[in-house]
Amino acid sequence: MTEPTGPVSVRKIDIGQIAGAAIAIIAIAGAAWLLVELSGFLLLVFAALVLAAIFDALTRRVSRITRMKRGPSLALSVIAILAVFAGVFALFGTQLASEFDTISESIPPAVDQIRAFVDRIGLGQPARELLDQGTSDLSRLARRAGGYVVTAGNGLANFILVFVGAIFIASDPAVYRRGLLLLMPQRAEDTAAAALDDASRGLRGWMVGQAVSSLVVAALTWAGLALLGVPAAGGLGLIAGLLDVIPMIGPIIAAVPAVLLAFTVSPMTALWTIGLFLLVQQLQGNFLQPMIQKQAVNVPPAVLLFAVVAAGLLFGFLGVLLAAPLTVVAYVVIQRVYVRALLGKEIKIAGRD
Repeated sequence: MTEPTGPVSVRKIDIGQIAGAAIAIIAIAGAAWLLVELSGFLLLVFAALVLAAIFDALTRRVSRITRMKRGPSLALSVIAILAVFAGVFALFGTQLASEFDTISESIPPAVDQIRAFVDRIGLGQPARELLDQGTSDLSRLARRAGGYVVTAGNGLANFILVFVGAIFIASDPAVYRRGLLLLMPQRAEDTAAAALDDASRGLRGWMVGQAVSSLVVAALTWAGLALLGVPAAGGLGLIAGLLDVIPMIGPIIAAVPAVLLAFTVSPMTALWTIGLFLLVQQLQGNFLQPMIQKQAVNVPPAVLLFAVVAAGLLFGFLGVLLAAPLTVVAYVVIQRVYVRALLGKEIKIAGRD
């Protein structure tokens, strides 16, 4: 007599499903672990893509003006960038180095003067404890930032890797674009191509607007601090311009050493310095930031703020520096791929005309 095979087949199906689910879970966990382990490397790749976008924009402009082919135009663009940085360091390097020395040497006496001022006006022990805590946090943040730079960048070798990689990508970006699209399923290829175009357009616009914003902030801060008689105005202006790349948090960090050094002149100068930074940030927020958003992507301010915090917690100092372009790219890709393609909602993609 033949035994019934129904329960056995059901059992086999259940075991197969369980095995398949287990393999899928292991694969997802392995992919997540691999992404975490390679996060530093992936950030370097993204940094190369950002730099390649800068090279690409300059190459297109040079090619349009000179009518040269892409290769010579790219070489001329890279040489021009290196010449500009070399010229700036040759003209102002010594001055800026001495000003940064002045900043590092003047901060401890400035903190002591603030402590004495707090005692003199009678704010008492709680204010001194708050000042000591803030000074300790600032020193710890500076030490950690330096450690993040060494860990994430690994010195000159990674900088060269990013720079050379950006040149290779900018030399023929269509090759890498086609290679990425070949990895996509056929039905998703058009959406992926549109997402790449959106991300490239938003990234180029952000870089143009951010470059203008950083230069204006650095120049205004430099001029304002010089008029107020604050020591090392040039170095403080450069710090303000560089930290303008970090949304929301960068201007606050830049204001701290400026106010401390202004206090070595007088408490009133420190108050005027605070007013100067507030004025510059009002200008940046009401005029320069809308220009960046018009050129690139109108990302909500709260999204940018939390993106900076999350990038800092996940990736350290390099993540903070790249938080804004990462957010721009992620914002337009989510709009194109998830909201429009998957959800089927007709929305205007940020950064498009």
